[in-house]
Amino acid sequence: MTTITSLQNPRVKDAIRLRNGRHRVKQRRILIDGIRELARALDGRIDLVEVFICWTCCTRRQVKILSSMLGDFHVEILYVSEQVFEKLAFGDRSEGVVAVAETPMTDINSLTMLDNPLIAVLEGVEKPGNVGAVIRSADGAGVSAVIAADGRTDLFNPNIIRASLGTVFTMPVCEAASGTVLEWLRENGLTIYAARVDGSVPYTEIDYRGPTAIVFGSETKGLSSVWDTDDITPVRLPMLGAADSLNISATAAVLFYEALRQRG
Repeated sequence: MTTITSLQNPRVKDAIRLRNGRHRVKQRRILIDGIRELARALDGRIDLVEVFICWTCCTRRQVKILSSMLGDFHVEILYVSEQVFEKLAFGDRSEGVVAVAETPMTDINSLTMLDNPLIAVLEGVEKPGNVGAVIRSADGAGVSAVIAADGRTDLFNPNIIRASLGTVFTMPVCEAASGTVLEWLRENGLTIYAARVDGSVPYTEIDYRGPTAIVFGSETKGLSSVWDTDDITPVRLPMLGAADSLNISATAAVLFYEALRQRG
């Protein structure tokens, strides 16, 4: 078993560059860091390019899991030293595995409509951790898909992958301009609700049982004027303390689970 020990190895250098969003776009590839995230990428049929493994960074249990996971997939495995792996791994968590994968398609026209869908739309959300947390809640509550409108970060940013616990690979996700998203929602017959601090209708008085889209804006700017139309109902959560709003991921979770309760 040959172990790569040089940071100047061309494949290592290309993989390290994927920590930067510009290079993810240029190479059309992403980094997947962690056993759980890799497992969900495989479940989501993400096309792997190569897998870097540092055996000395893994526990025996992790070695067994990795061997079992990758055994049925024809993907090249490259073994690296701890020094090399430290440069590949994202953040401070290390499970001894980092994969390079082809960037999944995220065009809105690739989204397959399900019967009676519940769609989440995130407009202009900048923090990858927030996007990932919303996707995680959407996965838990049975949301049909998450659409990034006028997104401010790529959907497969390593922080999104981590915050979503890898569910970004199993949840249908896509991105488009806000106007395109609104047109698509209308064409597909969804009733649209916009979460707003000054919304006119309490969230518990909304009927989410039919084909529904819930739109969330960024915490700094809220929603753009694209969503100020007569066919979109602004909804609000009650805020009884000093703050006027919740974090977007908390707001989304409340609304998703109210929809799940009604649909159940």
